[in-house]
Amino acid sequence: MPSAILTQGLTKRYGRRPGIETLDLEVVPGEVFGFIGPNGAGKTTTIRLLLDLLHPTSGQAAILGLDSHRDSVAVRRSVGYLPGEFGLDVRMTGRQSLQYFAALRGMNDLGLAPELAARLDLDLDVPMGRLSRGNRQKIGLVRALFHRPALLVLDEPTTGLDPLVQDTFLQILREARDEGRTVFLSSHVLSEVERVCDRVAIVRAGRLAALETTESLLEKRRKRVTLVFAAPVDPSPFAQLPGVSDVWAQENTVSLRLRDGIDAVVKLAAQHTLVDLAVVHPTLDEVFLGYYDQRQPWPV
Repeated sequence: MPSAILTQGLTKRYGRRPGIETLDLEVVPGEVFGFIGPNGAGKTTTIRLLLDLLHPTSGQAAILGLDSHRDSVAVRRSVGYLPGEFGLDVRMTGRQSLQYFAALRGMNDLGLAPELAARLDLDLDVPMGRLSRGNRQKIGLVRALFHRPALLVLDEPTTGLDPLVQDTFLQILREARDEGRTVFLSSHVLSEVERVCDRVAIVRAGRLAALETTESLLEKRRKRVTLVFAAPVDPSPFAQLPGVSDVWAQENTVSLRLRDGIDAVVKLAAQHTLVDLAVVHPTLDEVFLGYYDQRQPWPV
């Protein structure tokens, strides 16, 4: 089975300003892949290159085994795409809009649209000019999903959605993955990426900074360990342990940051009367900020 997405040296420059530089990326079928970075990092440029909405300065991309430029019509037929910004004919209802796109795709019905609309609490018979921002976003989501595409390419898909609808939408993405379909999710909302993605790519200033599973990316960051003892303890031996940093003590409590396993810390703590121990793992937000900290340009 071909890769869902495969890029080799994919580059787009706007004059001297890079959009994306020498991107080598593979997204395998049946995964939810997070493509994250702040505004201006190159996420939307990459998506537009993948769908042949922009032409690369150099390099190439393939979608579902098809050349994204030479086979662009076939690519778009197999992809469900939600752009970060999209237009709607305010005179049409959501149903009429979907009927139009279904006809373009050669469909005899609205596919998954009625089911999706019900799950997202969307009325398809209201003129789109009367819809709120969140309901317009739901129209875009249904438009991307209703034909059950092999690949979903979603650019900031939860913009304007309330938390309950976001939860439903993320569950829909999990179901698509369970059916063997692929999701390419571009976002700066790190909490949703952490909840649904199997792997994550971080882009920074047009370049790929990291590509790992969500779990392993979180493990790379230092966790906060807090130890509470029956009496005050000298914190200096903890500071000498491998992988330990940022040690501080107050009364009966010792707190530290830890890169790797906790075994050495627990053994040292066991030499005293330990009352409580808490380990707080970093969120993806903290990991992400580590890649963009100007004082610490790469994770340690």
